Amino acid sequence: MVRFLLGLSLLSTFVSCSDSSENGSSIFFGGEIVNPTSDFVVLYHNDTYVDSVKLDDKNRFSFQLDHIEGGLYHFNHMPQYQYLYLEKGDSLLARLNTVEFDESLVYSGKGSEINNFMTEMFLAYEKEENLVKSYYSLNPEVFSKKIDSLHSHKMKLLKDLQTDNVFSTQSLSMAEAFIDYHSYISKEKYPFYHKKKTGEETIHELGEDFYGYRKNIDFNNEDLTYFRPYFDFMKWHFGNISYTACLENCSTDKKPIIDRLHFNNHKLTLVDSIVKQPELRNILFRNVAMDYLLVEHTPSEEATVFIDKFKSLSTNEEHQEEIDLLYTGIKNLQPNTTVPNIAVKNFNNEAISLKDLTNNKKNTVFYFWTADQENHFKNINRHITSLEEKYPHYNFVGINLRTSYAQWQELMKEYKLDTNKQFYGEDFKELQMAMIIDGLNKCVITKDSMVVDGFANLYTSL
Repeated sequence: MVRFLLGLSLLSTFVSCSDSSENGSSIFFGGEIVNPTSDFVVLYHNDTYVDSVKLDDKNRFSFQLDHIEGGLYHFNHMPQYQYLYLEKGDSLLARLNTVEFDESLVYSGKGSEINNFMTEMFLAYEKEENLVKSYYSLNPEVFSKKIDSLHSHKMKLLKDLQTDNVFSTQSLSMAEAFIDYHSYISKEKYPFYHKKKTGEETIHELGEDFYGYRKNIDFNNEDLTYFRPYFDFMKWHFGNISYTACLENCSTDKKPIIDRLHFNNHKLTLVDSIVKQPELRNILFRNVAMDYLLVEHTPSEEATVFIDKFKSLSTNEEHQEEIDLLYTGIKNLQPNTTVPNIAVKNFNNEAISLKDLTNNKKNTVFYFWTADQENHFKNINRHITSLEEKYPHYNFVGINLRTSYAQWQELMKEYKLDTNKQFYGEDFKELQMAMIIDGLNKCVITKDSMVVDGFANLYTSL
């Protein structure tokens, strides 16, 4: 009720602005952001930029969208983003507080029902995450019933919503996909998580009906290509069937082949044989290549052959260039190479290179953090404090990522961080490729501007 009243209050302030969408040929999307972390709201369709607008003096924004196709969009208010379903004639308003971005997000106006439902489902899955994890130790039949029960409950909520609202076929399919693919992911994960939880030596035998949903999967759904639950399912599914196929056809003793090159070649081949939709094919090929290189992170003839195979299958030139950059970054972070000559900014907005931040008298440890992962940010600060006490001969340098410069400065002041040891990474993509940032526990250890360990972990390497 509180979320509804907040949306109703906001709706009254925008009524005159959104009237033009009522003719059915355009879409209005606007709203208000409390405690903004950026000056802009950016709208994307799939991974393509659509438009951006600046917040006004009351932290409000509005898009008047003419001649665009309906479907799945997402709006970005750095460093956060959320999905949005838009159809012609929609007059949609959003209100949110960045302190609790997803929890506070509420929509009002025409098109709000399906978007509020998807937000509620997103929050529901976040709350259920630990519950589902606890199910992985159960036997397959019991686990499947638990997941099916959660799925049925959400489908009932959607059916109840339909009694008071009329949804288009497309929007209803999107809501159903949100529910379906989250459940399917849990089942694709099950054999591996169950083995880990129980300590069983081999993958548990599953009944014929365990993967019954697979016969209904559309591997070429263009509308869902950039929908996170759908894509995450694809990643888990192809990993799962590659593992199973390899276990049955490539192993003589029914034990998995550990060779990651062998395994990822399987995935490339399976994606190539099953997925025909060009964009989905390409982003899956990219994911497989990324996964292989980020785990191996050692230059080799085998890696070069794998990259060549990836390039022969992918038709996306940007992805090919990205994988080349990644592999170059990996080669440049090998021991005894020079620290990448990348610039970051200090608290006074002055550019300074990573090389100049290394210490000739001490080993320097570059580590990374972001404002949108609050728990990680607090944990890593405590951990760095303990490491500085334990290793006084090390120089620890923090680099902030995917945060606005103004927000980073506010966090520096709020948490009284040392401005001589904290820097702002303005170009995330450049830093990601140069320092191979594949996780926020990643760190790079250097000495005299030379790399000692380019693929270290803050919690296990020191």
